[in-house]
Amino acid sequence: ILTILGNSAVLATAVKRSSLLKSPELLTVNLAVADIGMALSMYPLAIASAWNHAWLGGDASCVYYALMGFLFGVCSMMTLCAMAVVRFLVTNSSKSNSNKITKSTVCILIAFIWLYSLLWAILPLVGWGYYGPEPFGISCTIAWSKFHNSSNGFSFILSMFLLCTVLPALTIVSCYLGIAWKVHKAYQEIQNIDRIPNAAKLEKKLTLMAVLISVAFLSSWTPYAAASFWSIFNSSDSLQPVVTLLPCLFAKSSTAYNPFIYYIFSKTFRCEVKKLQCCCGWRLHYFSSEENPMSSMWSG
Repeated sequence: ILTILGNSAVLATAVKRSSLLKSPELLTVNLAVADIGMALSMYPLAIASAWNHAWLGGDASCVYYALMGFLFGVCSMMTLCAMAVVRFLVTNSSKSNSNKITKSTVCILIAFIWLYSLLWAILPLVGWGYYGPEPFGISCTIAWSKFHNSSNGFSFILSMFLLCTVLPALTIVSCYLGIAWKVHKAYQEIQNIDRIPNAAKLEKKLTLMAVLISVAFLSSWTPYAAASFWSIFNSSDSLQPVVTLLPCLFAKSSTAYNPFIYYIFSKTFRCEVKKLQCCCGWRLHYFSSEENPMSSMWSG
Protein backbone atom coordinates (compact mmCIF):
# COMPACT_ATOMS: atom_id res chain seq x y z
CA ILE A 1 0.00 0.00 0.00
CA LEU A 2 2.81 2.40 0.89
CA THR A 3 4.62 1.56 -2.35
CA ILE A 4 1.57 2.12 -4.55
CA LEU A 5 0.39 5.30 -2.80
CA GLY A 6 3.85 6.85 -2.48
CA ASN A 7 5.05 6.14 -6.00
CA SER A 8 1.65 7.08 -7.46
CA ALA A 9 2.10 10.48 -5.81
CA VAL A 10 5.55 10.72 -7.43
CA LEU A 11 4.12 9.89 -10.86
CA ALA A 12 1.15 12.25 -10.41
CA THR A 13 3.54 15.06 -9.47
CA ALA A 14 5.74 14.28 -12.48
CA VAL A 15 2.74 14.36 -14.85
CA LYS A 16 1.56 17.65 -13.38
CA ARG A 17 5.04 19.18 -13.71
CA SER A 18 5.97 17.42 -16.97
CA SER A 19 6.92 20.64 -18.74
CA LEU A 20 9.10 21.74 -15.79
CA LEU A 21 10.91 18.44 -15.21
CA LYS A 22 14.66 18.57 -15.60
CA SER A 23 16.36 15.77 -17.48
CA PRO A 24 17.89 14.03 -14.39
CA GLU A 25 14.43 13.95 -12.78
CA LEU A 26 13.26 11.56 -15.49
CA LEU A 27 15.43 8.91 -13.82
CA THR A 28 13.50 9.48 -10.60
CA VAL A 29 10.27 8.92 -12.52
CA ASN A 30 11.71 5.73 -14.02
CA LEU A 31 12.61 4.49 -10.54
CA ALA A 32 9.04 5.11 -9.39
CA VAL A 33 7.71 3.19 -12.41
CA ALA A 34 9.96 0.22 -11.57
CA ASP A 35 8.90 0.28 -7.91
CA ILE A 36 5.18 0.45 -8.61
CA GLY A 37 5.55 -2.16 -11.37
CA MET A 38 7.13 -4.56 -8.88
CA ALA A 39 4.37 -3.93 -6.35
CA LEU A 40 1.53 -4.49 -8.83
CA SER A 41 2.99 -7.51 -10.65
CA MET A 42 4.45 -9.42 -7.69
CA TYR A 43 3.13 -8.49 -4.27
CA PRO A 44 -0.50 -9.63 -4.65
CA LEU A 45 0.64 -13.14 -5.65
CA ALA A 46 3.21 -13.25 -2.84
CA ILE A 47 0.65 -12.12 -0.24
CA ALA A 48 -1.92 -14.68 -1.43
CA SER A 49 0.72 -17.42 -1.29
CA ALA A 50 1.70 -16.38 2.23
CA TRP A 51 -1.92 -16.67 3.39
CA ASN A 52 -2.11 -20.04 1.62
CA HIS A 53 1.13 -21.22 3.34
CA ALA A 54 2.26 -22.51 -0.06
CA TRP A 55 2.96 -21.20 -3.54
CA LEU A 56 -0.20 -20.58 -5.57
CA GLY A 57 -0.05 -21.86 -9.11
CA GLY A 58 2.48 -24.07 -10.78
CA ASP A 59 5.75 -23.60 -12.61
CA ALA A 60 4.34 -20.96 -14.97
CA SER A 61 3.37 -18.56 -12.17
CA CYS A 62 6.71 -19.23 -10.45
CA VAL A 63 8.64 -18.29 -13.59
CA TYR A 64 6.43 -15.20 -14.06
CA TYR A 65 7.04 -14.03 -10.48
CA ALA A 66 10.80 -14.59 -10.68
CA LEU A 67 11.02 -12.88 -14.07
CA MET A 68 9.14 -9.79 -12.84
CA GLY A 69 11.31 -9.60 -9.74
CA PHE A 70 14.52 -9.89 -11.74
CA LEU A 71 13.34 -7.41 -14.39
CA PHE A 72 12.29 -4.66 -11.97
CA GLY A 73 15.18 -5.35 -9.59
CA VAL A 74 17.85 -4.96 -12.28
CA CYS A 75 16.01 -1.92 -13.66
CA SER A 76 16.04 -0.24 -10.24
CA MET A 77 19.72 -1.02 -9.72
CA MET A 78 20.74 0.29 -13.14
CA THR A 79 18.56 3.40 -12.71
CA LEU A 80 20.33 4.18 -9.42
CA CYS A 81 23.65 3.66 -11.20
CA ALA A 82 22.59 6.06 -13.97
CA MET A 83 21.44 8.62 -11.39
CA ALA A 84 24.86 8.48 -9.72
CA VAL A 85 26.71 8.91 -13.02
CA VAL A 86 24.48 11.80 -14.15
CA ARG A 87 24.80 13.51 -10.75
CA PHE A 88 28.60 13.09 -10.94
CA LEU A 89 28.75 14.58 -14.45
CA VAL A 90 26.52 17.51 -13.47
CA THR A 91 28.53 18.24 -10.32
CA ASN A 92 31.93 18.04 -12.00
CA SER A 93 31.06 19.90 -15.19
CA SER A 94 30.66 23.54 -16.00
CA LYS A 95 27.15 24.89 -16.41
CA SER A 96 27.40 24.85 -20.20
CA ASN A 97 28.51 21.20 -20.27
CA SER A 98 25.90 20.07 -17.71
CA ASN A 99 23.18 21.42 -19.99
CA LYS A 100 24.27 18.88 -22.61
CA ILE A 101 22.50 16.17 -20.58
CA THR A 102 19.19 16.72 -22.34
CA LYS A 103 15.86 14.97 -21.87
CA SER A 104 16.35 13.04 -25.11
CA THR A 105 19.72 11.76 -23.83
CA VAL A 106 18.16 10.60 -20.57
CA CYS A 107 15.24 9.00 -22.44
CA ILE A 108 17.73 6.99 -24.54
CA LEU A 109 19.51 6.01 -21.32
CA ILE A 110 16.20 4.88 -19.76
CA ALA A 111 15.37 2.83 -22.86
CA PHE A 112 18.78 1.16 -22.64
CA ILE A 113 18.19 0.38 -18.94
CA TRP A 114 14.90 -1.36 -19.71
CA LEU A 115 16.39 -3.33 -22.62
CA TYR A 116 19.36 -4.35 -20.50
CA SER A 117 17.08 -5.48 -17.65
CA LEU A 118 14.75 -7.32 -20.03
CA LEU A 119 17.70 -9.12 -21.61
CA TRP A 120 18.89 -10.46 -18.25
CA ALA A 121 15.35 -11.41 -17.22
CA ILE A 122 14.78 -13.38 -20.45
CA LEU A 123 18.11 -15.26 -20.41
CA PRO A 124 16.92 -17.97 -17.95
CA LEU A 125 13.93 -18.57 -20.25
CA VAL A 126 16.17 -19.34 -23.21
CA GLY A 127 18.46 -21.73 -21.38
CA TRP A 128 21.12 -19.69 -19.56
CA GLY A 129 20.36 -19.82 -15.85
CA TYR A 130 17.27 -21.02 -14.03
CA TYR A 131 14.28 -19.71 -12.10
CA GLY A 132 12.99 -21.62 -9.09
CA PRO A 133 11.18 -21.41 -5.73
CA GLU A 134 12.64 -19.73 -2.67
CA PRO A 135 13.68 -22.05 0.21
CA PHE A 136 10.63 -20.99 2.28
CA GLY A 137 8.32 -21.94 -0.58
CA ILE A 138 6.04 -18.91 -1.03
CA SER A 139 7.93 -16.95 -3.70
CA CYS A 140 10.31 -17.59 -6.59
CA THR A 141 13.62 -16.17 -7.77
CA ILE A 142 16.86 -17.16 -9.48
CA ALA A 143 17.82 -20.75 -8.64
CA TRP A 144 20.88 -19.92 -6.53
CA SER A 145 21.44 -23.57 -5.61
CA LYS A 146 22.26 -24.32 -9.28
CA PHE A 147 25.59 -22.50 -8.80
CA HIS A 148 27.42 -25.77 -8.07
CA ASN A 149 25.02 -28.19 -9.72
CA SER A 150 25.69 -27.10 -13.32
CA SER A 151 28.17 -25.06 -15.32
CA ASN A 152 25.19 -23.25 -16.86
CA GLY A 153 23.95 -22.03 -13.50
CA PHE A 154 27.50 -21.20 -12.38
CA SER A 155 28.27 -18.99 -15.39
CA PHE A 156 24.90 -17.22 -15.26
CA ILE A 157 24.99 -16.38 -11.55
CA LEU A 158 28.62 -15.27 -11.71
CA SER A 159 28.00 -13.03 -14.75
CA MET A 160 24.79 -11.63 -13.27
CA PHE A 161 26.52 -10.94 -9.96
CA LEU A 162 29.36 -9.04 -11.63
CA LEU A 163 27.38 -7.09 -14.26
CA CYS A 164 24.12 -6.42 -12.38
CA THR A 165 25.33 -6.07 -8.81
CA VAL A 166 29.05 -5.51 -8.24
CA LEU A 167 29.79 -3.19 -11.17
CA PRO A 168 26.72 -0.92 -10.63
CA ALA A 169 27.35 -0.83 -6.85
CA LEU A 170 31.01 0.12 -7.33
CA THR A 171 29.98 2.79 -9.86
CA ILE A 172 27.44 4.25 -7.41
CA VAL A 173 29.96 4.34 -4.54
CA SER A 174 32.73 5.79 -6.74
CA CYS A 175 30.50 8.54 -8.16
CA TYR A 176 29.21 9.68 -4.78
CA LEU A 177 32.68 9.59 -3.25
CA GLY A 178 33.86 11.77 -6.14
CA ILE A 179 30.95 14.16 -5.60
CA ALA A 180 31.61 14.30 -1.84
CA TRP A 181 35.25 15.18 -2.46
CA LYS A 182 34.27 17.86 -5.00
CA VAL A 183 31.75 19.42 -2.60
CA HIS A 184 34.26 19.24 0.27
CA LYS A 185 36.90 21.10 -1.75
CA ALA A 186 34.38 23.68 -2.89
CA TYR A 187 33.25 24.38 0.67
CA GLN A 188 36.84 24.65 1.83
CA GLU A 189 37.43 27.46 -0.65
CA ILE A 190 34.52 29.42 0.83
CA GLN A 191 35.59 30.73 4.23
CA ASN A 192 32.26 32.28 5.19
CA ILE A 193 29.38 29.79 5.24
CA ASP A 194 26.89 32.63 4.77
CA ARG A 195 28.41 33.30 1.36
CA ILE A 196 27.78 29.80 0.01
CA PRO A 197 25.70 30.20 -3.17
CA ASN A 198 22.17 28.85 -3.18
CA ALA A 199 23.06 26.72 -6.21
CA ALA A 200 25.78 24.97 -4.19
CA LYS A 201 23.39 24.35 -1.31
CA LEU A 202 20.81 22.93 -3.70
CA GLU A 203 23.43 20.71 -5.31
CA LYS A 204 24.43 19.39 -1.90
CA LYS A 205 20.80 18.64 -1.01
CA LEU A 206 20.14 16.85 -4.31
CA THR A 207 23.30 14.78 -3.89
CA LEU A 208 22.37 13.85 -0.32
CA MET A 209 18.90 12.80 -1.49
CA ALA A 210 20.36 10.62 -4.24
CA VAL A 211 22.83 9.06 -1.78
CA LEU A 212 20.03 8.19 0.66
CA ILE A 213 17.96 6.62 -2.14
CA SER A 214 20.93 4.43 -3.12
CA VAL A 215 21.78 3.56 0.50
CA ALA A 216 18.15 2.59 1.21
CA PHE A 217 18.05 0.32 -1.85
CA LEU A 218 21.42 -1.35 -1.20
CA SER A 219 20.69 -1.77 2.52
CA SER A 220 17.33 -3.38 1.77
CA TRP A 221 18.82 -5.91 -0.63
CA THR A 222 22.03 -6.70 1.29
CA PRO A 223 20.43 -9.21 3.75
CA TYR A 224 18.72 -10.95 0.83
CA ALA A 225 22.01 -11.08 -1.09
CA ALA A 226 23.73 -12.56 1.98
CA ALA A 227 21.06 -15.25 2.36
CA SER A 228 21.23 -16.01 -1.37
CA PHE A 229 25.00 -16.42 -1.32
CA TRP A 230 24.72 -18.65 1.70
CA SER A 231 22.43 -20.92 -0.32
CA ILE A 232 25.00 -20.88 -3.15
CA PHE A 233 27.73 -22.45 -1.02
CA ASN A 234 25.57 -24.36 1.46
CA SER A 235 22.38 -26.36 1.45
CA SER A 236 19.18 -24.31 1.68
CA ASP A 237 18.04 -26.66 4.46
CA SER A 238 20.84 -25.34 6.67
CA LEU A 239 18.86 -22.11 7.19
CA GLN A 240 15.60 -21.84 9.07
CA PRO A 241 12.68 -20.74 6.84
CA VAL A 242 12.27 -17.48 8.79
CA VAL A 243 15.96 -16.65 8.17
CA THR A 244 15.37 -16.78 4.42
CA LEU A 245 11.90 -15.21 4.56
CA LEU A 246 12.71 -12.02 6.48
CA PRO A 247 15.51 -10.82 4.11
CA CYS A 248 13.13 -11.40 1.18
CA LEU A 249 10.41 -9.26 2.81
CA PHE A 250 12.96 -6.58 3.74
CA ALA A 251 14.15 -6.47 0.11
CA LYS A 252 10.57 -5.92 -1.07
CA SER A 253 10.27 -2.95 1.29
CA SER A 254 12.86 -1.08 -0.83
CA THR A 255 10.06 0.03 -3.16
CA ALA A 256 8.36 2.04 -0.40
CA TYR A 257 11.24 4.24 0.85
CA ASN A 258 11.87 6.64 -2.02
CA PRO A 259 8.67 8.77 -1.78
CA PHE A 260 9.44 9.47 1.89
CA ILE A 261 12.97 10.59 0.98
CA TYR A 262 11.56 12.87 -1.73
CA TYR A 263 9.05 14.29 0.77
CA ILE A 264 11.80 15.15 3.26
CA PHE A 265 14.24 16.74 0.81
CA SER A 266 12.05 18.19 -1.95
CA LYS A 267 9.98 21.25 -1.11
CA THR A 268 8.26 21.02 -4.51
CA PHE A 269 7.20 17.42 -3.90
CA ARG A 270 5.88 18.33 -0.43
CA CYS A 271 3.75 21.11 -1.89
CA GLU A 272 2.38 18.87 -4.63
CA VAL A 273 1.53 16.10 -2.15
CA LYS A 274 -0.31 18.59 0.05
CA LYS A 275 -2.27 19.77 -2.98
CA LEU A 276 -3.17 16.16 -3.79
CA GLN A 277 -4.23 15.62 -0.18
CA CYS A 278 -6.40 18.74 -0.24
CA CYS A 279 -7.95 17.73 -3.56
CA CYS A 280 -8.67 14.15 -2.45
CA GLY A 281 -9.89 15.35 0.94
CA TRP A 282 -12.27 17.85 -0.66
CA ARG A 283 -13.68 15.18 -2.99
CA LEU A 284 -14.17 12.66 -0.20
CA HIS A 285 -15.82 15.30 1.96
CA TYR A 286 -18.04 16.34 -0.94
CA PHE A 287 -19.21 12.81 -1.74
CA SER A 288 -19.73 11.90 1.92
CA SER A 289 -21.79 15.05 2.49
CA GLU A 290 -24.15 14.44 -0.41
CA GLU A 291 -26.21 12.06 1.71
CA ASN A 292 -26.69 14.68 4.42
CA PRO A 293 -28.00 18.07 3.22
CA MET A 294 -27.33 19.67 6.60
CA SER A 295 -23.66 18.67 6.61
CA SER A 296 -23.43 19.85 3.00
CA MET A 297 -24.81 23.23 4.04
CA TRP A 298 -22.33 23.58 6.91
CA SER A 299 -19.41 22.48 4.73
CA GLY A 300 -20.50 25.06 2.19
